[in-house]
Amino acid sequence: MASQAFKKFMPLFDRVLVQRFAPELRTKGGIVIPEKSSGKVLKATVVATGPGLADKDGKVRPLNVAAGDKVLLPEYGGTTVTLENEDYFLFRDTDILGKFQE
Repeated sequence: MASQAFKKFMPLFDRVLVQRFAPELRTKGGIVIPEKSSGKVLKATVVATGPGLADKDGKVRPLNVAAGDKVLLPEYGGTTVTLENEDYFLFRDTDILGKFQE
C-alpha cells in the first residue's frame, strides 16, 4: 500500500491523501461482477495528512483523521494524484463523511 512515494509528497493544510479500497469483483455467492457494474468505491484508507488549518487566532486546528484510519468518502469530489503508478485521492478533512472503528 504505502511506499517511498509519500516521502516525496505530503498534503498541505487540511488535506488528506487516501487510497480507495479495491472494488468487489465477486459476490459472496461467487458471481463475477463486471467492472462497469461495480460502482464507485466509497471506502478508503488514509495514507497521509497535512498538519491542519490555522484558525482566526493563528492556532493550528488538528485533523479528525490520521494515517491508517479507514474512512467513508463522498461519492463525488476529491483530486486524483498518481504516485508511482498508483492512484490516490486528495480530500479536505471536512469532506470526509466518517471514520470506521476497528
